[in-house]
Amino acid sequence: MIANKRKTVFQFKQFDIHQDRCTMKVGTDGIMLGAWAPVDAARRVLDIGTGSGVIAIMLAQRAPEAAITAVEIEEASFTQARDNMAACTWCDRLVAVHQSIQDFSRQQTERFDLIVSNPPFFSGGTFSHNQDRNSVRHTVKLPNGDLLSAARNLLAPTGRFCVILPHLEGLRFVELARSYKLYCTRMTEVFPTAEKPVERLLLQFEPEAREVQDDRLIIQRSGERNDYSEAYVALTQDFYTIM
Repeated sequence: MIANKRKTVFQFKQFDIHQDRCTMKVGTDGIMLGAWAPVDAARRVLDIGTGSGVIAIMLAQRAPEAAITAVEIEEASFTQARDNMAACTWCDRLVAVHQSIQDFSRQQTERFDLIVSNPPFFSGGTFSHNQDRNSVRHTVKLPNGDLLSAARNLLAPTGRFCVILPHLEGLRFVELARSYKLYCTRMTEVFPTAEKPVERLLLQFEPEAREVQDDRLIIQRSGERNDYSEAYVALTQDFYTIM
C-alpha cells in the first residue's frame, strides 16, 4: 500500500514533501494515519519516526492550535523532515528532533495529547541489500515494546496513541499493548478493495480501557487505478491534489 515511490517531490494541496534523501517515501499508510488520527482537543502532538515529516505536517494542517514535535533517528530523514517543515505554512508549530524515541522518552517531561507512529512492522524475515530501508521497516531500531513503553511514558492521562500496521502484526500489537496499560479503543480495518482481505489496521490506544469502536475503510471501488471509494475520498480529500 505504498504510492508514488519514485517521486522525489510529492505534492499535496497545501504543501510539498521532498523525499529524495529519506529512506521511506510518502505512501498510502502514512497518508491514512495522518488523516485518520483524532486531532480534537490535541494541543501537544508527537510523531514518532517522522521520516519525511509528512504525517506531522498533515496534523499541523488539521489542528491549527497544535504544536507538533517530530522525532527521527536517521540523520538523512531528520534533515529532510526539518527542511520540509521549514518550507510549509505551519513551520512555527513544527519541531523536528534528531534522536531515538528511547532517548527522547527518557529525557522528556512534557506529555502529549496525541502520539502517532507509522512504525517498522517486520519483526523477522530476510534482509535485502537495501540496509537503510530494512532498518526502517524491520523492528530493529524500534522494537514494538520500546515503542509502546515510550508512548505510555509520554502520553497525557487523556491522550491517544495511534498507529497503522499490517493486519496480523496489528492484532499482535493490540495484545502486547495491554501489558503496557494501553488499550485499543478504536480499530479501522483497511481493505484495498471490497473483494480483497483486510491488509492494514488503523489503531487507537488510550490509558483507560473501554469498548472498542470498530469500522472499516475500503480504499478503491475496483482494481482500476485511482478509482477511490467515497469513504477514502472523504478521509483524504483535504490533502491529495487529484482524486
